[in-house]
Amino acid sequence: MTQHAEPDAMPADGKKDAAPGETPGAPKRVTHTDGFGAAFCASMAGLCAEAVIGGTVALLVMLSREHDSPPRDIIMIVGLVVGVALLAVLVSGFVTAVAVMPTLALARRIARRAGRPERWWWTVAAVPLVAAVAVVVFGGVIALGSLAPAPPLTYLLWWAALTAGLLPASLVAAAAGRRVRDGRPVRMARRVVRDGLLAWLAVGALGAGAYGTGLAKVYEPPRLEKADLVGAWSDGHGGKVELTGDGAAVAKGLDNYVWDGTGHARPKECDGSGKWTTLKRDGKVEGVSLTIGSCELARNWIVGGTGKEPRIFHEVGKPGSGKRYVLVKAVEHKG
Repeated sequence: MTQHAEPDAMPADGKKDAAPGETPGAPKRVTHTDGFGAAFCASMAGLCAEAVIGGTVALLVMLSREHDSPPRDIIMIVGLVVGVALLAVLVSGFVTAVAVMPTLALARRIARRAGRPERWWWTVAAVPLVAAVAVVVFGGVIALGSLAPAPPLTYLLWWAALTAGLLPASLVAAAAGRRVRDGRPVRMARRVVRDGLLAWLAVGALGAGAYGTGLAKVYEPPRLEKADLVGAWSDGHGGKVELTGDGAAVAKGLDNYVWDGTGHARPKECDGSGKWTTLKRDGKVEGVSLTIGSCELARNWIVGGTGKEPRIFHEVGKPGSGKRYVLVKAVEHKG
């Protein structure tokens, strides 16, 4: 009895439909010839590396400037680091989607219009254009929201900063996309992470060396005694308070920030007399407690500045707002 093969039967050796270069019987791989995925991942890796290195540089610089005391709770520190890392990933994805990928698309279009092969300099040319569009769009939204446009120099600085930030990520993303389209191995994201880690370690080593050798010094508030606090303190805008050696205080035009009905701290002028005392911790003067009864002012002021120009300040608004009301000690000129 003769057997007839089914029309749709697969050959026994499985070679009939195997693509060139594929193992017979192996599942077919789906490839993206445009390199979008590789470019997107490389851009995110580049932006995250920039954020980590830039944040480390900013932290090293901040240590030498006047700053608030860092958190000492290990759980809070770990939570802060994890939160910042997650935020960096989310922001890098957003920036890649709205700025880096449009930059690559614009660079490819410019190259095609010019009848030239795609090269890195087309990406360099496209970055400032996309940065300018982003500044116009987001700057316009912010200006409409606040009903007050920023000075032209501010937009120029935003454009320059955005151009500098987008350029490295756009270049590595473009290189990753070209490798996919050329059929070459793509390890760009891995290389960016490796090189970024090495750069971060180098920046950290340089910073540690600078502070360890004394080339840079960690900021410390001035060591003041009660006698150093006696005198006139001014906010530079007409408000001042006079602290006397016997603990009395006289305010004139001093801003007293109180909460209004909309949940904001608004300044009200404070005039009157009251008292003050030092705030100490471990025997060291850390601030001033000032009370002016006539305008219900009761504030703790933190000592800051330097020994030559001491300042006292308190935070304005909600905790962590970053806004301060600062008083500088008036310099006595001896004639």
